[in-house]
Amino acid sequence: MDQNILNLVRKNFPQIAEVKLQEEIASVGKLYHFRGGEVIMDYGSYVRLVPMVIKGSIKVSRESEDGNEIFLYYLNPGETCAMSFTCCMMNKKSDIRTTAEDEVELIGIPIKYVDEWMSRYQSWKNFVMRSYDNRMKELMYTIDSIAFKKMDERLLKYLHDKAATLHSKTINTTHQEIAFDLNASREAVSRLLKQLEKQQEVRLGRNQIELL
Repeated sequence: MDQNILNLVRKNFPQIAEVKLQEEIASVGKLYHFRGGEVIMDYGSYVRLVPMVIKGSIKVSRESEDGNEIFLYYLNPGETCAMSFTCCMMNKKSDIRTTAEDEVELIGIPIKYVDEWMSRYQSWKNFVMRSYDNRMKELMYTIDSIAFKKMDERLLKYLHDKAATLHSKTINTTHQEIAFDLNASREAVSRLLKQLEKQQEVRLGRNQIELL
């Protein structure tokens, strides 16, 4: 049993309260580190591990049949990826890409334990179901944003979410990267950012956006 992992579980996942489960996670889990920008799981790959995020944030994206990509949500410390559970239990390839936004540390749980713990530990079952619920709310918000919100509202919400995830009002990114995440053209994003700057919502720099 890895004492370091045990301590991390107790500190970052207080909802996993059963001591025996904490010890099992510390016995079978493995600690992983990823640099900012590194792809953790890509489209079409089989999911072998379920992530429990300890540090940093992970961007989750989805790709359409014609190759366009859209940002879905972030995974932050204390969270896991509900879509990983689905891929694990159905032994299907991933429909999403997960990318480290900054320095990420996570505990990887081998997939064979995911379903087994559902019937053995109530806190694990609650953890999984709560993760599904949270992600469903995120996805519904994304759909609502695309369907009902203007692009400038979507852009500003995206910037605020990214800033909150990174714990910084200064965002280092390019207009093209934002365009990819929002499934929009770079020209449209640049035009809207200039409008937001005139409205004193943001200050633009070279590959940098500061929320005011």
